[in-house]
Amino acid sequence: MATAAEKATPACCATPNAASKSAASTPAASKETASPPPPSTLAPKAASGWTAAVSDPVEEDPVRQRPAVAPVIRSVEPLPEGPSPANSTSTQGKPIMLRVQTSHPLDPLSATEIKVAVATVRAAGATPEERDSMRFIEVVLLEPEKHVVAVADAYFFPPFQPSLLPRIKGKPVILSKLPPRQARLVVYNKRSNVTSVWVVELTEVHAATRGGHHRGKVISSKIVADVQPPMDAAEYAECEAVVKEYPPFREAMKKRGIEDMDLVMVDPWCVGYHSADDAPSRRLAKPLIFCQTESDCPMENGYARPVEGIYVLVDMQNMVVIEFEDRKLVPLPPADPLRNYTAGETRGGVDRSDVKPLNIIQPEGPSFRVNGYFVEWQKWSFRIGFTPREGLVIYSVAYVDGSRGRRSVAHRLSFVEMVVPYGDPNDPHYRKNAFDAGEDGLGKNAHSLKKGCDCLGYIKYFDAHFTNFTGGVETIENCVCMHEEDHGILWKHQDWRTGLAEVRRSRRLTTSFICTVANYEYAFYWHFYQDGKIEAEVKLTGILSLGALQPGEIRKYGTTIAPGLYAPVHQHFFVARMDMAVDCKPGEALNQVVEVNIRVEEPGKDNIHNNAFYAEEKLLRSELQAMRDCNPLSARHWIVSCLNYVPECLSAHPQRKKNQLI
Repeated sequence: MATAAEKATPACCATPNAASKSAASTPAASKETASPPPPSTLAPKAASGWTAAVSDPVEEDPVRQRPAVAPVIRSVEPLPEGPSPANSTSTQGKPIMLRVQTSHPLDPLSATEIKVAVATVRAAGATPEERDSMRFIEVVLLEPEKHVVAVADAYFFPPFQPSLLPRIKGKPVILSKLPPRQARLVVYNKRSNVTSVWVVELTEVHAATRGGHHRGKVISSKIVADVQPPMDAAEYAECEAVVKEYPPFREAMKKRGIEDMDLVMVDPWCVGYHSADDAPSRRLAKPLIFCQTESDCPMENGYARPVEGIYVLVDMQNMVVIEFEDRKLVPLPPADPLRNYTAGETRGGVDRSDVKPLNIIQPEGPSFRVNGYFVEWQKWSFRIGFTPREGLVIYSVAYVDGSRGRRSVAHRLSFVEMVVPYGDPNDPHYRKNAFDAGEDGLGKNAHSLKKGCDCLGYIKYFDAHFTNFTGGVETIENCVCMHEEDHGILWKHQDWRTGLAEVRRSRRLTTSFICTVANYEYAFYWHFYQDGKIEAEVKLTGILSLGALQPGEIRKYGTTIAPGLYAPVHQHFFVARMDMAVDCKPGEALNQVVEVNIRVEEPGKDNIHNNAFYAEEKLLRSELQAMRDCNPLSARHWIVSCLNYVPECLSAHPQRKKNQLI
């Protein structure tokens, strides 16, 4: 993601007339410079990385009106007048704190940092052959220790929380500067079929000393045995071309009436692990085959015509077909233009025409504030991150709770994996068990939302930077969307005696991204609410992974959806990683997980009316104990709580003497 590359756009409206009333916005992205700005201008410059494209003026951002940083840290020496601290290290024998930092420790890697990391690893190759064989699967920020984040948030970056500073003899200890950022690289050597993990320290060398070049330093490198890293889009394209050129495959397609290979779609799927032949000593794929029909449709739905009975095994390292078998001739499902996914009039159908325009406008701009990747909204604050595997990452979640101030909630929130098992034991569906994050990468397959307006309202966008297979940098513009939504009623009550009613509407802040993995689309959302609730949501859309049927055949392992076409039964499991920090300072291990179940009281002296039930709490003392299933029959839920504080309002209830987050 680009440094301060988030952009604001006007409301996305349902009709061209409504959209034309708002002026088009021009993205305003700050440039990376070798010489950082002075401390007094750091926050305003970061906050000015976006503009509002609305006709009415936006209220002055409070971030711009923040007082100088020095008075916030009261227990340390103030910065001296005169030369910039960035150019000085001491005055009269006293150390000067170098407060200017260009990137927060949790900011995603910039395009320049990715280039530096790739160049550093490539230069470390022992021979030209080794360097030429390097393929870069992932280049991502190596997230620092939590105490480094604490120092950054306490002193170097807003919201400036001096209480996070480590203390010695009651006095805060402040680093003169933050440690250099580091990148973690997953590298696949195509020549040797070896996977390695590298850590590179990123160092910016100023123009006055090294001619303006950037450099990095290899901190560590390690070969990881018996694994295969995620496959890349470049490999997918090459695999498709290899299969389509394979003579026995072309002959098999000819038997099915297909001679034009431009109509054929080859989707490489990871081989999985069903026997010793699938061991990760080889980089293998077993593609699924589909076929489009000849038409003028710009988005022909080839997934509606699966090609079954053809078995292909591809060596992805050497890009050769090593096994092929035409096992069974299954007729292609008949062509049907209504199965395509374009506007109705382009395929002989009719779209709805009775939906009136619904315009979302915010004439005074949004209620959130953005400073780089730091977001503040309705007492919430957090940082935006992004990785090639997980996609959107939410860091440093906190909530301002009245006189108690800023309360920590979580250090890190993300979805780290998604498993999609298929329940049909027939070939090829039995081997369709996709790990879409680990095998493909949710972030690397994210959309540029410039290609379609997937959000409504006043939108803030963030870009994302990735490495491609050969080490170049690619940018997904407008990758992450952030906007506010009306969410119905938050609270309401009507007094039946007076007839008077009060209602509070609910508004939520939504951050999201959407990715495509082959046939499926996944939309990931993190919602923040005004009542202190955080909600994660995943929407599934796109196209089903289908199978073909023999004439008159019916399978109990799926649903017939059209003649000769069925959808195999399958599931989607999403794995969330939640590094909670409820009322904890960085590094404190004071959180615990309590399971709550509703229990029915046994009949007896404590339940003479046979109506008693209660909430039973159980402390989960280990990860093994915490391997639990959902149970709606007992209203099972879990509470993350902190043990270092007892709210006064709960002091009369011993079973609740802790801070809690449900």
